[in-house]
Amino acid sequence: MRRVRYSVASSLDGFIAGPNGEYDWIPMDPDIDFAAMFSGFDTMLMGRKSYEVAKTAGPDQMGMWKGMRVIVCSNSLNPDTHPDVEIVGKDLPTFIQKLKSEPGKDIWLFGGGDLFRSLLEAGLVDEVKRLLPYKHLNALQTVGYTEMFDYLDGKLSLEEATELIKKNTRQYAKRQMTWFKKDKDVRWIDARKCDIAVLSGLIGSVSA
Repeated sequence: MRRVRYSVASSLDGFIAGPNGEYDWIPMDPDIDFAAMFSGFDTMLMGRKSYEVAKTAGPDQMGMWKGMRVIVCSNSLNPDTHPDVEIVGKDLPTFIQKLKSEPGKDIWLFGGGDLFRSLLEAGLVDEVKRLLPYKHLNALQTVGYTEMFDYLDGKLSLEEATELIKKNTRQYAKRQMTWFKKDKDVRWIDARKCDIAVLSGLIGSVSA
């Protein structure tokens, strides 16, 4: 059976988008093999907000959908005005269960957290559940994993687990910042004012 896998970029303090849904803070790292990353999927599943943000990004963003079946979960979008995607609104859990049973590659749950939350509550996000048998491993005793394991074990509600992840992630980020500020050799760069070419050059000069 195909898996629904949630894959998304996150800031160190636990955010996946700006206050208006923007993602311009995420640099496109040329060292990441996006083609290899996308090769494991043939279906993309997203909510309305993520779809509308991606549409405004133009051909570069939409190009990564080439060859994929794109499904947008929305009760408000009119399928007739969005012929490039498949709009699904009613009985989403049943639809996704059927989708998972169809032949093909895995399904990429793309974009924001609202859809992820609703599918997680319905038990439809496999990439999280499949790690449960390995929760005792040291590598999974980290922020994000431990809270979700407690949710899956019934020790926390999803709301409690989510808030705890946010709290623990911010505390971790604060400790990291405090540690690095003590290191006089650390060079601070404002990523919002530094393009990827300059950043790559700096990284190259350090590793040389």
